[in-house]
Amino acid sequence: MAKNTICVWYDKDAEAAARFYAATFPDSAVGAVIRAPGDYPDGKQGDVLVVEFTVAGIPCIGLNGGPAFKHNEAFSFQIATDDQEETDRYWNAIVGNGGQESECGWCKDKWGVSWQITPRVLSEALSAGGGEAKRAFDAMMTMRKIDIATIEAARRG
Repeated sequence: MAKNTICVWYDKDAEAAARFYAATFPDSAVGAVIRAPGDYPDGKQGDVLVVEFTVAGIPCIGLNGGPAFKHNEAFSFQIATDDQEETDRYWNAIVGNGGQESECGWCKDKWGVSWQITPRVLSEALSAGGGEAKRAFDAMMTMRKIDIATIEAARRG
């Protein structure tokens, strides 16, 4: 286990989520699957308790902690994309598998975890400052999934 690991709380589907992420994003994998050594408030001995996984190079653990806590946008994974095809692929994988669209490149997977599918061209435009950033920002504010051609047109004015 890495010295610093992100712990993501799931009701009961940490392993399914980890396997979905590993199948969807490069540099992602499922590691150890740890089963409960005894019964606990929201599970039984032998149930999957913790899953070690990596998402796009970031070490994580999924904890099957029960329904007490729900995900919200205060935590999200941000995935930088290089082109529209990659943006579409990740967006469609998340939204098309029981997820939900949101605004400005944000979506949620079927477990409620928030994702930002962010084309690098958008980040570059916002970092540029001035009118270029304002135009790109205004264009982004009208979108759900980010449309790179629209962002590039906005950058140019």
